[in-house]
Amino acid sequence: MVAAGSKDRLVPFSSKLAFGVGQFAEGLKNTAFGAFVLFYYNQVLGLPGTLAGAALFIALLFDAITDPMAGSLSDNFKSRLGRRHPFMYASAVPLGLAFLGLFAPPSGMGEWGLFAWLVVFAVLTRMAMTLYHVPHLALGAEMTENFNERTRVVAYRQFFAALGVLTAYYIAFGWFFSDERGGRVDAGNYMPYALTLAILMVVTIWYSAYGTQKEIPFLSAPAPRPKRNPLAQMVLDLSEAFRNRSFRWLFFGVLVVFIMAGVNSALDLYMFQYFWDLTSDEMWYLQLASVAGLMLGVFLTVALLRFTEKRFGVLLGTIVWAVCQVIPVVLRLLEVFPANGTIALFYTLVAFRFVQGFMVQQALTAFGSMMADVADEHDYQTGARQEGIFFGAIAFSHKATSGFGTFIGGLGLDIIRWPTGTEIQSAADVPVETIVHLGLLYGPVVAGFSVISVWCYLHYDLTRARHAEIVRELNARRRLAPARDPTPTAHP
Repeated sequence: MVAAGSKDRLVPFSSKLAFGVGQFAEGLKNTAFGAFVLFYYNQVLGLPGTLAGAALFIALLFDAITDPMAGSLSDNFKSRLGRRHPFMYASAVPLGLAFLGLFAPPSGMGEWGLFAWLVVFAVLTRMAMTLYHVPHLALGAEMTENFNERTRVVAYRQFFAALGVLTAYYIAFGWFFSDERGGRVDAGNYMPYALTLAILMVVTIWYSAYGTQKEIPFLSAPAPRPKRNPLAQMVLDLSEAFRNRSFRWLFFGVLVVFIMAGVNSALDLYMFQYFWDLTSDEMWYLQLASVAGLMLGVFLTVALLRFTEKRFGVLLGTIVWAVCQVIPVVLRLLEVFPANGTIALFYTLVAFRFVQGFMVQQALTAFGSMMADVADEHDYQTGARQEGIFFGAIAFSHKATSGFGTFIGGLGLDIIRWPTGTEIQSAADVPVETIVHLGLLYGPVVAGFSVISVWCYLHYDLTRARHAEIVRELNARRRLAPARDPTPTAHP
């Protein structure tokens, strides 16, 4: 038995490390999903962009239920392993198998067969990741209520997320999709790539779950609540979450960010191969610059947010990301950017990608820490610890709107009449006006929506001082509360 009291604590390094490593799996999955699935089904297998984008968007409709459901279930789950860990352990193998199937459609399938296959395995992959990812995010928010330590916990997660992205790109461009092995248009390269990533995902998820088990005594147990149908409970939890003003502004602000990220991710490979006419080695180094910026940006965030409000980090990262997205494309269209095939172009793009990654990390880390603060505010207002439903809603918004961004990307490719087929190897095989339209979609059109996000974030007002008041009140309530057992028995 432990007395209810302050959770204003420093988390052991080993726990932060294990928690952070858990994000590696999502970095792998999101990179492969975002960068290669649309390209594989559209450019390599010949599925029309609209159908490929629609298949991925349909998969997201299931997330409208599964993401908040996973959050609600883990918020209210009772077991000897606490609320979060059973879901983390159980999701690993199904995720690996579903991800493998995504890149293994049988040969000879027609358009509608490919469409159906993509829908099914996109749904299964996303559902399995949801069962892990939402409880994992909620776990990080529960470890501590210390304002600065919470940012450090999120920083570990963001560092390993970036490392997962880097690893996925290195395995892709450094080996399976290298020019020497046939590049990105060789269908035979995708299955072994998926198998490699699937194994890494299973291993790192299990390590994260095992390495954070010692944190269970410090986590919250579900509050006593009337037994309800899980779907009814989810609806009730969501309605309670959206009553929180801070959460509403963060949620709608990040919706737009995720749409931009979805379009960006879906079109990255098209821009690399056809707009900038890069080699596989150059593509790899460009992604390396972006991820190196993300990883190094973590260290600035931890220092920066010690002296500023977390909202400043979100605003700074969002604005700089948009600027770096627009400038190279606009300068190229104005013919004042280095020419394709030159070393000047390569180093200029590397510099932009590094700065973009370095600064957007300020937004990513600050946002994760702000969401944990919102959970404290919600506890203060309602008396319920519901990290799961908050992070479930955010996870859904991430996948839904980034998937919607992928749909927009696929639709945009059809609107500009993008040519498909393995014979389309370089910019020379694409009409000039089509490449111009691709650049406009990828740069100014996508980045312009950041204005909406900035406007939403400006309305968030949960400051450092206000959070300190909330934590003091929560601690006073806990001191008056009866002691509880942190490891409740399992449901019958």
